[in-house]
Parts: sequence; structure tokens; C-alpha cells
Amino acid sequence: MTTAPEPLGLPHAPRLQPLLAGLRQGLGERCLSEHSFHNLWLFRAAHNWRFVDGEWPHLLGHAYDGYQGVLPLFELANAPLGVCQALLHRRDGFFGLSDAAVQRLEPALWALHAPEGERDYLYRAADLAGFVGAGLHDKRNLVKQLLASHRLRVEPYTPALLPQALQVLQGWLADKGKQPGDADDAPARNALQHATDWGWCGQLLWADDTPAAWLLAEPLAPGLHVLRFAKSLARFKGVAAYGFSDHASRHAVQWLNFEQDLGLPNFRRTKASYRPVARLNKWRAVFTSAGKP
Repeated sequence: MTTAPEPLGLPHAPRLQPLLAGLRQGLGERCLSEHSFHNLWLFRAAHNWRFVDGEWPHLLGHAYDGYQGVLPLFELANAPLGVCQALLHRRDGFFGLSDAAVQRLEPALWALHAPEGERDYLYRAADLAGFVGAGLHDKRNLVKQLLASHRLRVEPYTPALLPQALQVLQGWLADKGKQPGDADDAPARNALQHATDWGWCGQLLWADDTPAAWLLAEPLAPGLHVLRFAKSLARFKGVAAYGFSDHASRHAVQWLNFEQDLGLPNFRRTKASYRPVARLNKWRAVFTSAGKP
């Protein structure tokens, strides 16, 4: 029996977490950043996520560009054609599909598209730990200049540091010319409140005894952390890069995922400047004429 769509809430966690783990199974570091219950919950308002349970559980929502999609919480290739057609009633298509998921679809029935702005950025942690390798010398020099100008110290994030982290968040909003509630302010505040309960990890960075930056990451697969939030004050140039390097050095991980760039040029330039080793597609799938009823 299929349930009516319900706004995504924390009580759905016990049901959705195993389903999302199934989507990530076997993908290792190439699992998608979206396939995380807590991340979906944090951005539930931005995407209007609604959960539909039943034999073919799925989420209804929309992408940042307005695409009205269905995020299947099952192996799409295993669903009968009629089920897929019914799920897409009045929707633009399926979305949030991994490379592995679309490779199992019948090519003649599906048209596929992976928007550039939705692709995750994947990095080797060892590259960021010391900013070694081609193209990262500018980051290494930036961190050297920061350390020459300021006294830096780092504390693992705990709820006791929430006031200092919120101080940085407020300063970051001011630096960006945004008001409280803009950008990802509300999700960031919720993440800071719940992070340790969820098993997330992070750091708060101090420069000259001033809270200067913080970041939070989610362990999503063995050897992989997804960087969920990173906020810093503009006047401490290079402190964000220092935070990434410190996180890569502090934790026994091989890979870091910096999520997508949302199609925003500044995000794209910044994330590309850290030299990702891969971009992970998030596919959208619609029926071709051969697959339509």
C-alpha cells in the first residue's frame, strides 16, 4: 500500500536511512552526497521534500532550477515499466541517480541528463592535507601567508562551541551581504545543533583568539567524508583552505566530497581551484518515446 506524501521529518529517519544506505552500497567514494537522510532533512524546505512509502518508496521534491522530480529510494532498473510511468505522473522525471543506477537502465527507454551544476566534487584527502600536486601551490602559499600573519589553533567541534560557530556564521553572512535566513543559514544552524548526535565531525578555527572559521563533515562511506558546511571570515584570508587541510590531516579518510556548485560561478571557481580528481554525476531520467505508454 502506498501512503500519501508526507513532509520529510526526523521521524522518517529509521525508515529512510536503510533505503539510502542501499543506494550507496558498493559505490565507495563515488556515492552521491544527496543520499543522506540528515542532509535531505536539513534542506527539506529548499526542495520541498515529501516522502511516499510503500512497495516503491520515493521522495518528491524539486531541484534548485525548479525541476519537479522523483528521487527513487529503490533500484530503478528493478521497477516495472508501469510503476515508473505512474510515479512520474505530473513530474518532470526521476533525479538524483548515480552512474551505477543509470547503467542498469534499458537505454532505448530512457533519456538521461546530468546537469553540470549538480555534480559533486571529489578530492583525494592526501592532496588537500598538504596541498601537494599540480595546481595546488597557490593554496599552500596562501596557508603559509596566513600562518605568518596570525596565530591559528583548532578545536574539534562540540556543542559547547555553538556560540562561537554562530558568531562566525553571522560574520560570514555580513561578509556576503546577506541577511539572517538567507543562503544556507537555517540549515547550517540546524546542523551545528545536531552534528555530534548524528556522528558528524568538524572543527572550529581560531585566529588570534577570534573565532574565524568552522566546518562540518559527514562520514558517508568508508574512507569518505562529505564536507557539508564550511564558513569563514573574509578578513582571515586563507583560513578556509587551512581548515580543509587540517580536516584532511586530522581524520583517517582517503576522500573528501565538497558537494555540488549549484551552477554558481563563484562556487565553481572555488571548488575547481582545489583540483578535484572526479566529478560525480547526478542523473535525471525521463522516458523516451519508446518508454511512454
